[in-house]
Amino acid sequence: MDYSAANVGAWNFIIQLGAIALAVIVANILRRRVPFIRKGLMPVAVLAGFLLLILKTFGLFKPDNNLLELLVYHCIALGFIAMSLRRTRPDKNADSRSAGFKSGATIVGTYLVQAVTGLIISIGLAYTFMPELFKAAGLLLPMGYGQGPGQANNIGTSYEVLGFTGGRSFGLAISAAGYLCACTVGVVILNRWKKQGCLRNASADTVDESAAEDFFQDKNEIPITDSIDKLSIQAVLVLGVYLLSYLLTWGVTSGISAISAGLAKTVNSLLWGFNFIIGSALAMAVSKLLEKGQKAGLITRQYQNNYLLNRLSGFFFDLMIVAGIASINLEDISGLWVPFLLLAVAGGVITWLYLSFISKKVYGDYCREGLISMYGMLTGTIGSGILLLREIDPELNTPAANNLVVGSSYAIVLGAPILVFVSLAAESTLLCFVTLGLASVYLCILTAFLCKKKKG
Repeated sequence: MDYSAANVGAWNFIIQLGAIALAVIVANILRRRVPFIRKGLMPVAVLAGFLLLILKTFGLFKPDNNLLELLVYHCIALGFIAMSLRRTRPDKNADSRSAGFKSGATIVGTYLVQAVTGLIISIGLAYTFMPELFKAAGLLLPMGYGQGPGQANNIGTSYEVLGFTGGRSFGLAISAAGYLCACTVGVVILNRWKKQGCLRNASADTVDESAAEDFFQDKNEIPITDSIDKLSIQAVLVLGVYLLSYLLTWGVTSGISAISAGLAKTVNSLLWGFNFIIGSALAMAVSKLLEKGQKAGLITRQYQNNYLLNRLSGFFFDLMIVAGIASINLEDISGLWVPFLLLAVAGGVITWLYLSFISKKVYGDYCREGLISMYGMLTGTIGSGILLLREIDPELNTPAANNLVVGSSYAIVLGAPILVFVSLAAESTLLCFVTLGLASVYLCILTAFLCKKKKG
Protein backbone atom coordinates (compact mmCIF):
# COMPACT_ATOMS: atom_id res chain seq x y z
CA MET A 1 0.00 0.00 0.00
CA ASP A 2 1.19 3.52 -0.80
CA TYR A 3 1.55 5.55 2.41
CA SER A 4 2.95 8.65 0.73
CA ALA A 5 1.19 11.99 0.26
CA ALA A 6 0.12 10.78 -3.17
CA ASN A 7 -2.46 8.59 -1.44
CA VAL A 8 -4.93 11.35 -0.56
CA GLY A 9 -7.38 8.95 1.08
CA ALA A 10 -4.76 7.75 3.54
CA TRP A 11 -3.97 11.26 4.80
CA ASN A 12 -7.15 13.27 4.26
CA PHE A 13 -8.66 12.33 7.63
CA ILE A 14 -5.46 13.27 9.49
CA ILE A 15 -5.11 16.55 7.57
CA GLN A 16 -8.69 17.59 8.39
CA LEU A 17 -8.30 16.69 12.07
CA GLY A 18 -4.94 18.46 12.14
CA ALA A 19 -6.54 21.63 10.75
CA ILE A 20 -9.22 21.44 13.46
CA ALA A 21 -6.55 20.90 16.14
CA LEU A 22 -4.50 23.86 14.91
CA ALA A 23 -7.62 26.06 14.87
CA VAL A 24 -8.40 25.06 18.46
CA ILE A 25 -4.85 25.92 19.57
CA VAL A 26 -4.99 29.34 17.89
CA ALA A 27 -8.48 29.98 19.29
CA ASN A 28 -7.31 29.08 22.79
CA ILE A 29 -4.38 31.51 22.51
CA LEU A 30 -6.72 34.27 21.30
CA ARG A 31 -9.21 33.46 24.07
CA ARG A 32 -6.54 33.82 26.73
CA ARG A 33 -4.49 36.69 25.29
CA VAL A 34 -6.98 39.04 23.65
CA PRO A 35 -9.02 40.92 26.30
CA PHE A 36 -11.95 41.63 23.98
CA ILE A 37 -12.37 37.96 23.10
CA ARG A 38 -11.82 36.81 26.69
CA LYS A 39 -14.48 39.17 28.00
CA GLY A 40 -16.85 37.98 25.28
CA LEU A 41 -16.91 34.51 26.90
CA MET A 42 -17.03 32.78 23.52
CA PRO A 43 -16.11 29.07 23.95
CA VAL A 44 -12.81 28.07 22.36
CA ALA A 45 -14.50 25.46 20.14
CA VAL A 46 -16.92 28.06 18.76
CA LEU A 47 -14.10 30.52 18.07
CA ALA A 48 -12.09 27.77 16.34
CA GLY A 49 -15.07 26.93 14.15
CA PHE A 50 -15.45 30.57 13.10
CA LEU A 51 -11.72 30.83 12.34
CA LEU A 52 -11.97 27.87 9.95
CA LEU A 53 -15.17 29.27 8.43
CA ILE A 54 -13.45 32.60 7.73
CA LEU A 55 -10.44 30.85 6.18
CA LYS A 56 -12.81 28.72 4.11
CA THR A 57 -14.75 31.77 2.91
CA PHE A 58 -11.55 33.42 1.66
CA GLY A 59 -10.32 30.22 0.02
CA LEU A 60 -7.45 29.69 2.50
CA PHE A 61 -8.85 26.43 3.85
CA LYS A 62 -10.50 23.74 1.77
CA PRO A 63 -12.33 21.38 4.12
CA ASP A 64 -13.74 17.99 3.26
CA ASN A 65 -17.39 18.80 3.94
CA ASN A 66 -18.46 15.16 3.80
CA LEU A 67 -15.94 14.30 6.50
CA LEU A 68 -16.98 17.29 8.64
CA GLU A 69 -20.64 16.29 8.34
CA LEU A 70 -19.77 12.76 9.47
CA LEU A 71 -17.85 14.16 12.44
CA VAL A 72 -20.84 16.25 13.49
CA TYR A 73 -23.24 13.32 13.06
CA HIS A 74 -21.17 10.76 14.97
CA CYS A 75 -19.77 13.06 17.65
CA ILE A 76 -23.19 14.12 18.94
CA ALA A 77 -24.08 10.45 19.52
CA LEU A 78 -20.70 9.57 21.04
CA GLY A 79 -20.88 12.60 23.35
CA PHE A 80 -24.34 11.73 24.64
CA ILE A 81 -23.38 8.08 25.10
CA ALA A 82 -20.36 9.10 27.18
CA MET A 83 -22.60 11.33 29.33
CA SER A 84 -25.24 8.61 29.74
CA LEU A 85 -22.72 5.95 30.80
CA ARG A 86 -21.79 7.90 33.91
CA ARG A 87 -22.68 6.34 37.23
CA THR A 88 -25.49 8.23 38.94
CA ARG A 89 -24.89 9.23 42.51
CA PRO A 90 -27.77 8.62 44.91
CA ASP A 91 -29.64 11.83 45.65
CA LYS A 92 -31.68 11.77 48.81
CA ASN A 93 -32.72 15.38 48.46
CA ALA A 94 -36.28 15.46 47.14
CA ASP A 95 -36.02 19.19 46.46
CA SER A 96 -32.99 18.59 44.24
CA ARG A 97 -34.81 15.94 42.21
CA SER A 98 -37.81 18.24 41.88
CA ALA A 99 -35.59 21.10 40.68
CA GLY A 100 -33.99 18.75 38.15
CA PHE A 101 -37.38 17.70 36.78
CA LYS A 102 -38.58 21.30 36.61
CA SER A 103 -35.34 22.25 34.86
CA GLY A 104 -36.10 19.56 32.29
CA ALA A 105 -39.57 21.01 31.82
CA THR A 106 -38.03 24.49 31.52
CA ILE A 107 -35.64 23.28 28.81
CA VAL A 108 -38.43 21.63 26.81
CA GLY A 109 -40.71 24.63 27.36
CA THR A 110 -38.01 26.84 25.84
CA TYR A 111 -37.66 24.45 22.89
CA LEU A 112 -41.41 24.82 22.34
CA VAL A 113 -41.32 28.62 22.59
CA GLN A 114 -38.56 28.64 19.98
CA ALA A 115 -40.49 26.15 17.81
CA VAL A 116 -43.73 28.13 17.91
CA THR A 117 -41.88 31.40 17.22
CA GLY A 118 -39.91 29.83 14.39
CA LEU A 119 -42.98 28.30 12.75
CA ILE A 120 -44.92 31.57 12.94
CA ILE A 121 -42.03 33.35 11.19
CA SER A 122 -41.45 30.73 8.46
CA ILE A 123 -45.16 30.20 7.75
CA GLY A 124 -45.74 33.97 7.74
CA LEU A 125 -42.90 34.53 5.25
CA ALA A 126 -44.10 31.63 3.08
CA TYR A 127 -47.54 33.22 2.75
CA THR A 128 -46.27 36.76 2.14
CA PHE A 129 -42.81 37.74 0.88
CA MET A 130 -41.20 34.32 0.29
CA PRO A 131 -43.79 31.89 -1.14
CA GLU A 132 -41.11 29.30 -1.96
CA LEU A 133 -39.75 29.13 1.59
CA PHE A 134 -39.92 25.70 3.24
CA LYS A 135 -42.71 26.20 5.79
CA ALA A 136 -41.18 23.99 8.47
CA ALA A 137 -37.86 25.89 8.30
CA GLY A 138 -38.70 27.65 11.57
CA LEU A 139 -38.29 24.38 13.47
CA LEU A 140 -34.56 24.65 12.89
CA LEU A 141 -34.59 27.43 15.51
CA PRO A 142 -35.04 25.08 18.51
CA MET A 143 -32.71 22.57 16.85
CA GLY A 144 -29.94 25.17 16.39
CA TYR A 145 -30.46 27.31 19.50
CA GLY A 146 -31.82 24.74 21.91
CA GLN A 147 -30.04 21.55 20.87
CA GLY A 148 -26.91 22.76 19.08
CA PRO A 149 -25.10 22.07 15.79
CA GLY A 150 -25.50 18.29 15.94
CA GLN A 151 -29.28 18.34 15.74
CA ALA A 152 -29.29 21.37 13.42
CA ASN A 153 -27.10 19.33 11.09
CA ASN A 154 -29.27 16.20 11.28
CA ILE A 155 -32.65 17.89 10.88
CA GLY A 156 -31.37 20.33 8.27
CA THR A 157 -30.07 17.40 6.24
CA SER A 158 -33.40 15.55 6.48
CA TYR A 159 -35.24 18.73 5.43
CA GLU A 160 -32.97 19.02 2.37
CA VAL A 161 -34.19 15.57 1.28
CA LEU A 162 -37.77 16.85 1.63
CA GLY A 163 -37.13 19.91 -0.54
CA PHE A 164 -35.52 22.59 1.67
CA THR A 165 -32.56 23.66 -0.46
CA GLY A 166 -29.66 24.67 1.78
CA GLY A 167 -31.46 23.33 4.86
CA ARG A 168 -28.34 21.86 6.46
CA SER A 169 -26.26 25.03 6.19
CA PHE A 170 -29.27 27.08 7.28
CA GLY A 171 -29.62 24.99 10.44
CA LEU A 172 -25.91 25.21 11.21
CA ALA A 173 -25.96 28.97 10.62
CA ILE A 174 -28.82 29.27 13.13
CA SER A 175 -26.75 27.27 15.59
CA ALA A 176 -23.73 29.56 15.07
CA ALA A 177 -25.96 32.60 15.59
CA GLY A 178 -27.07 31.03 18.86
CA TYR A 179 -23.49 30.96 20.15
CA LEU A 180 -23.07 34.62 19.24
CA CYS A 181 -26.33 35.37 21.03
CA ALA A 182 -25.19 33.57 24.17
CA CYS A 183 -21.85 35.36 24.14
CA THR A 184 -23.18 38.86 23.36
CA VAL A 185 -26.59 39.11 25.02
CA GLY A 186 -25.36 37.03 27.97
CA VAL A 187 -22.35 39.29 28.51
CA VAL A 188 -24.47 42.47 28.17
CA ILE A 189 -26.84 41.16 30.86
CA LEU A 190 -23.94 40.20 33.13
CA ASN A 191 -22.42 43.67 32.77
CA ARG A 192 -25.77 45.23 33.64
CA TRP A 193 -26.05 43.03 36.72
CA LYS A 194 -22.47 43.93 37.62
CA LYS A 195 -23.35 47.63 37.59
CA GLN A 196 -26.28 46.79 39.84
CA GLY A 197 -23.86 45.09 42.27
CA CYS A 198 -25.13 41.55 41.73
CA LEU A 199 -21.85 39.90 40.68
CA ARG A 200 -18.89 38.81 42.71
CA ASN A 201 -15.39 39.56 41.45
CA ALA A 202 -14.03 36.40 39.86
CA SER A 203 -12.50 35.33 36.63
CA ALA A 204 -14.56 33.26 34.25
CA ASP A 205 -11.69 30.78 34.20
CA THR A 206 -11.75 30.29 37.99
CA VAL A 207 -13.12 26.99 39.19
CA ASP A 208 -13.17 25.56 42.68
CA GLU A 209 -11.87 22.06 42.01
CA SER A 210 -12.82 20.96 45.51
CA ALA A 211 -16.46 21.33 44.53
CA ALA A 212 -16.18 18.64 41.87
CA GLU A 213 -18.15 15.48 42.60
CA ASP A 214 -16.30 13.14 40.24
CA PHE A 215 -12.82 11.86 40.99
CA PHE A 216 -10.18 10.23 38.85
CA GLN A 217 -9.95 7.20 41.18
CA ASP A 218 -13.14 6.17 42.96
CA LYS A 219 -13.50 3.22 45.32
CA ASN A 220 -13.45 -0.26 43.77
CA GLU A 221 -12.45 1.08 40.35
CA ILE A 222 -9.87 -0.63 38.16
CA PRO A 223 -6.46 0.69 39.29
CA ILE A 224 -4.36 3.06 37.25
CA THR A 225 -1.65 0.39 36.99
CA ASP A 226 -3.97 -2.25 35.53
CA SER A 227 -3.12 -4.10 32.29
CA ILE A 228 -5.47 -1.79 30.35
CA ASP A 229 -5.57 1.97 30.61
CA LYS A 230 -8.61 3.46 32.36
CA LEU A 231 -9.24 5.83 29.48
CA SER A 232 -9.17 2.89 27.08
CA ILE A 233 -11.92 1.18 29.10
CA GLN A 234 -14.12 4.29 28.87
CA ALA A 235 -13.53 4.53 25.11
CA VAL A 236 -14.33 0.82 24.69
CA LEU A 237 -17.60 1.24 26.58
CA VAL A 238 -18.61 4.27 24.50
CA LEU A 239 -17.73 2.67 21.15
CA GLY A 240 -19.31 -0.63 22.18
CA VAL A 241 -22.61 1.06 23.04
CA TYR A 242 -22.49 3.01 19.77
CA LEU A 243 -22.09 -0.25 17.86
CA LEU A 244 -25.10 -1.67 19.73
CA SER A 245 -27.14 1.43 18.87
CA TYR A 246 -26.19 1.01 15.19
CA LEU A 247 -27.22 -2.66 15.20
CA LEU A 248 -30.49 -1.89 16.98
CA THR A 249 -31.37 0.98 14.62
CA TRP A 250 -30.41 -1.12 11.60
CA GLY A 251 -32.58 -3.98 12.83
CA VAL A 252 -35.60 -1.76 13.54
CA THR A 253 -35.39 0.17 10.26
CA SER A 254 -34.89 -3.05 8.27
CA GLY A 255 -37.99 -4.51 9.93
CA ILE A 256 -40.04 -1.39 9.17
CA SER A 257 -38.89 -1.43 5.54
CA ALA A 258 -39.96 -5.07 5.22
CA ILE A 259 -43.41 -4.30 6.64
CA SER A 260 -44.23 -1.00 4.92
CA ALA A 261 -42.18 1.02 2.43
CA GLY A 262 -44.37 4.08 3.02
CA LEU A 263 -43.88 3.96 6.79
CA ALA A 264 -40.17 3.38 6.32
CA LYS A 265 -39.88 6.53 4.21
CA THR A 266 -41.26 8.60 7.09
CA VAL A 267 -39.80 6.83 10.14
CA ASN A 268 -36.41 5.44 9.14
CA SER A 269 -34.74 8.77 8.41
CA LEU A 270 -36.06 10.05 11.74
CA LEU A 271 -34.57 7.08 13.61
CA TRP A 272 -31.16 7.50 11.98
CA GLY A 273 -31.32 11.27 12.51
CA PHE A 274 -31.98 10.83 16.24
CA ASN A 275 -29.53 7.97 16.74
CA PHE A 276 -28.05 9.82 19.71
CA ILE A 277 -31.28 9.22 21.68
CA ILE A 278 -31.14 5.48 20.99
CA GLY A 279 -27.47 5.53 21.98
CA SER A 280 -28.23 7.44 25.19
CA ALA A 281 -31.00 5.01 26.15
CA LEU A 282 -28.74 2.00 25.55
CA ALA A 283 -25.91 3.66 27.48
CA MET A 284 -28.16 4.20 30.50
CA ALA A 285 -29.31 0.56 30.27
CA VAL A 286 -25.69 -0.67 30.11
CA SER A 287 -24.78 1.53 33.08
CA LYS A 288 -27.63 0.05 35.12
CA LEU A 289 -26.68 -3.51 34.12
CA LEU A 290 -23.08 -2.93 35.19
CA GLU A 291 -24.28 -1.48 38.49
CA LYS A 292 -26.65 -4.41 39.15
CA GLY A 293 -23.95 -6.91 38.16
CA GLN A 294 -21.60 -5.30 40.65
CA LYS A 295 -24.19 -5.47 43.45
CA ALA A 296 -24.91 -9.12 42.62
CA GLY A 297 -21.22 -9.97 42.76
CA LEU A 298 -21.04 -10.95 39.08
CA ILE A 299 -18.78 -7.97 38.36
CA THR A 300 -16.02 -7.36 40.89
CA ARG A 301 -14.87 -3.91 39.78
CA GLN A 302 -16.38 -0.58 38.78
CA TYR A 303 -15.48 0.14 35.18
CA GLN A 304 -17.09 3.54 34.53
CA ASN A 305 -15.17 6.58 35.63
CA ASN A 306 -17.29 9.71 35.64
CA TYR A 307 -14.31 12.05 35.43
CA LEU A 308 -12.95 10.41 32.27
CA LEU A 309 -16.41 10.00 30.73
CA ASN A 310 -16.97 13.74 31.23
CA ARG A 311 -13.67 14.44 29.48
CA LEU A 312 -14.60 12.15 26.58
CA SER A 313 -18.02 13.75 26.14
CA GLY A 314 -16.40 17.19 26.26
CA PHE A 315 -13.92 16.15 23.55
CA PHE A 316 -16.66 14.81 21.26
CA PHE A 317 -18.85 17.88 21.74
CA ASP A 318 -15.96 20.29 21.12
CA LEU A 319 -15.05 18.40 17.95
CA MET A 320 -18.70 18.47 16.86
CA ILE A 321 -18.93 22.24 17.38
CA VAL A 322 -15.75 23.06 15.44
CA ALA A 323 -16.66 20.74 12.56
CA GLY A 324 -20.27 21.95 12.48
CA ILE A 325 -19.44 25.64 12.18
CA ALA A 326 -16.57 25.01 9.73
CA SER A 327 -18.85 22.98 7.44
CA ILE A 328 -21.36 25.82 6.91
CA ASN A 329 -21.69 26.82 3.26
CA LEU A 330 -22.62 30.49 3.20
CA GLU A 331 -23.55 30.19 -0.47
CA ASP A 332 -26.36 27.79 0.47
CA ILE A 333 -28.10 30.46 2.55
CA SER A 334 -27.53 33.36 0.17
CA GLY A 335 -31.27 33.52 -0.57
CA LEU A 336 -32.31 32.87 3.03
CA TRP A 337 -30.86 35.88 4.84
CA VAL A 338 -34.27 37.36 5.72
CA PRO A 339 -35.64 34.27 7.54
CA PHE A 340 -32.20 33.66 9.04
CA LEU A 341 -31.96 37.14 10.57
CA LEU A 342 -35.57 37.11 11.74
CA LEU A 343 -35.17 33.71 13.40
CA ALA A 344 -31.81 34.60 14.95
CA VAL A 345 -33.06 37.85 16.52
CA ALA A 346 -36.49 36.56 17.52
CA GLY A 347 -34.92 33.41 18.99
CA GLY A 348 -32.62 35.40 21.26
CA VAL A 349 -35.40 37.73 22.43
CA ILE A 350 -38.16 35.18 23.00
CA THR A 351 -35.78 32.79 24.79
CA TRP A 352 -34.75 35.53 27.21
CA LEU A 353 -38.32 36.66 27.86
CA TYR A 354 -39.62 33.13 28.50
CA LEU A 355 -36.72 32.16 30.77
CA SER A 356 -36.94 35.45 32.67
CA PHE A 357 -40.56 34.65 33.48
CA ILE A 358 -40.09 30.96 34.27
CA SER A 359 -36.88 31.29 36.31
CA LYS A 360 -38.69 33.40 38.92
CA LYS A 361 -41.21 30.58 39.32
CA VAL A 362 -38.74 27.68 39.38
CA TYR A 363 -35.47 28.83 40.95
CA GLY A 364 -36.51 31.17 43.73
CA ASP A 365 -33.51 32.53 45.64
CA TYR A 366 -31.04 31.65 42.87
CA CYS A 367 -33.18 33.03 40.07
CA ARG A 368 -30.36 34.99 38.38
CA GLU A 369 -28.02 32.00 38.38
CA GLY A 370 -30.72 29.74 36.97
CA LEU A 371 -31.70 32.30 34.34
CA ILE A 372 -28.24 33.11 32.97
CA SER A 373 -27.10 29.47 32.91
CA MET A 374 -30.26 28.31 31.14
CA TYR A 375 -30.05 31.17 28.64
CA GLY A 376 -26.44 30.32 27.84
CA MET A 377 -27.30 26.66 27.31
CA LEU A 378 -30.53 27.21 25.35
CA THR A 379 -28.90 29.56 22.86
CA GLY A 380 -25.51 27.80 22.82
CA THR A 381 -24.47 24.65 24.68
CA ILE A 382 -24.13 23.54 28.27
CA GLY A 383 -20.55 24.85 28.11
CA SER A 384 -21.63 28.41 27.33
CA GLY A 385 -24.23 28.12 30.09
CA ILE A 386 -21.53 27.20 32.62
CA LEU A 387 -19.23 29.99 31.38
CA LEU A 388 -21.91 32.62 31.95
CA LEU A 389 -22.87 31.09 35.29
CA ARG A 390 -19.31 31.29 36.62
CA GLU A 391 -19.42 35.08 36.33
CA ILE A 392 -22.20 35.25 38.90
CA ASP A 393 -21.50 32.00 40.79
CA PRO A 394 -17.73 31.42 40.39
CA GLU A 395 -17.54 28.44 42.76
CA LEU A 396 -20.81 26.89 41.51
CA ASN A 397 -22.30 26.98 45.00
CA THR A 398 -25.90 27.18 43.77
CA PRO A 399 -27.73 24.19 42.22
CA ALA A 400 -27.84 25.98 38.84
CA ALA A 401 -24.94 24.03 37.27
CA ASN A 402 -26.33 20.68 38.43
CA ASN A 403 -29.76 21.65 37.08
CA LEU A 404 -28.30 21.97 33.59
CA VAL A 405 -27.02 18.39 33.68
CA VAL A 406 -29.94 16.74 35.49
CA GLY A 407 -32.49 18.84 33.61
CA SER A 408 -30.99 17.73 30.27
CA SER A 409 -31.62 14.10 31.24
CA TYR A 410 -35.28 14.77 32.01
CA ALA A 411 -35.55 16.85 28.83
CA ILE A 412 -34.74 13.79 26.71
CA VAL A 413 -37.98 12.18 27.91
CA LEU A 414 -40.13 15.32 28.07
CA GLY A 415 -38.85 16.45 24.68
CA ALA A 416 -39.82 13.24 22.83
CA PRO A 417 -42.98 14.83 21.31
CA ILE A 418 -40.82 17.53 19.72
CA LEU A 419 -39.11 14.87 17.63
CA VAL A 420 -42.53 13.93 16.27
CA PHE A 421 -43.36 17.60 15.63
CA VAL A 422 -40.14 18.08 13.64
CA SER A 423 -40.93 15.16 11.37
CA LEU A 424 -44.67 15.88 11.13
CA ALA A 425 -44.38 19.53 10.10
CA ALA A 426 -42.18 18.75 7.11
CA GLU A 427 -44.74 16.43 5.49
CA SER A 428 -47.31 18.98 4.28
CA THR A 429 -48.69 22.49 4.80
CA LEU A 430 -51.68 21.15 6.76
CA LEU A 431 -49.44 19.15 9.09
CA CYS A 432 -47.27 22.22 9.55
CA PHE A 433 -50.29 24.07 10.99
CA VAL A 434 -51.24 20.99 13.04
CA THR A 435 -47.71 20.96 14.47
CA LEU A 436 -47.98 24.64 15.37
CA GLY A 437 -51.19 23.93 17.28
CA LEU A 438 -49.85 20.84 19.08
CA ALA A 439 -46.64 22.62 20.06
CA SER A 440 -48.66 25.54 21.45
CA VAL A 441 -50.85 23.21 23.52
CA TYR A 442 -47.86 21.32 24.91
CA LEU A 443 -46.16 24.63 25.72
CA CYS A 444 -49.22 25.77 27.69
CA ILE A 445 -49.29 22.49 29.65
CA LEU A 446 -45.61 22.67 30.62
CA THR A 447 -45.79 26.38 31.48
CA ALA A 448 -48.85 25.80 33.67
CA PHE A 449 -46.98 23.00 35.47
CA LEU A 450 -43.94 25.21 36.05
CA CYS A 451 -46.09 28.06 37.37
CA LYS A 452 -47.97 25.82 39.78
CA LYS A 453 -47.21 26.75 43.38
CA LYS A 454 -46.13 24.11 45.87
CA LYS A 455 -48.75 23.27 48.48
CA GLY A 456 -47.95 24.29 51.96
